[in-house]
Amino acid sequence: MKQTARQCRAEGREPLLVPTMGALHEGHLSLVRAAHADGGPVVVSIFVNPKQFGPKEDLEKYPRDLAQDRALLEREGVAYVFAPPTEEMYPPGFATHAEVDGLSTRLEGRERPGHFRGVATVVLKLLEIVRPARAYFGRKDAQQARLVQQMVWDLNVDTEIIVRPIVREPDGLALSSRNAYLSREERRAATVLYRALDGARRRIAEGERDAARILAGVRETIAKEPLAALDYAELASAETFEPVLFVRGAAYLLLAVRIGATRLIDNLFLEESAGLVITSL
Repeated sequence: MKQTARQCRAEGREPLLVPTMGALHEGHLSLVRAAHADGGPVVVSIFVNPKQFGPKEDLEKYPRDLAQDRALLEREGVAYVFAPPTEEMYPPGFATHAEVDGLSTRLEGRERPGHFRGVATVVLKLLEIVRPARAYFGRKDAQQARLVQQMVWDLNVDTEIIVRPIVREPDGLALSSRNAYLSREERRAATVLYRALDGARRRIAEGERDAARILAGVRETIAKEPLAALDYAELASAETFEPVLFVRGAAYLLLAVRIGATRLIDNLFLEESAGLVITSL
């Protein structure tokens, strides 16, 4: 991969990277299409990174279908698929990790200790291997995208991080590889995340700015779904991911909810412009 990327750059073609863990869906493909629109050969990495899974998480059962993923990417005209084995990414004696202070310990980092250390390490390795001009991430994993931006800035990595909107099913459920775990009844119940966020969006559009009242409405909606168990609902700064008391400037309303045995995350992006709060689901 490094040799191929060097050759691309020597020919004046800057590689563009879409990092994934496979089990590709329309959300991933939207990132591929955004990369294609920017020009340059597109590299899609497929690597289920063991370092971002906790000891009681779903590493072994995480969905994998490399043949299907390659077929999808071939139809999208992707130039290169980089799917290294674990022992190549983390050979015997591997002892170096990347960690972003602060962002790594809030919200998802608090609920999943060590998760963002694993994310930062593998993303830094992928950026070093491919050295892309741009790398593309989805906003569904908003904290992850922000953490990668911070790491790239702090370490002077010569890659621009592009964050693209969430892609949703017609009923609002955010696309995720883990949706495959849901039974039919759980799939129906999972729409509660979108319904809770959309209710918050409406309250904010009507003028509500108090975080406690907004979050109370979100928790009430989640509590009405018998199959849902709330891990957290928080309003946080889009820059630091620290909690905010009032909606001012750029912020996220972030949710983590367990539907049966499946843990799902989603968010509502809030951006203030000319005195108005513009929301993006």
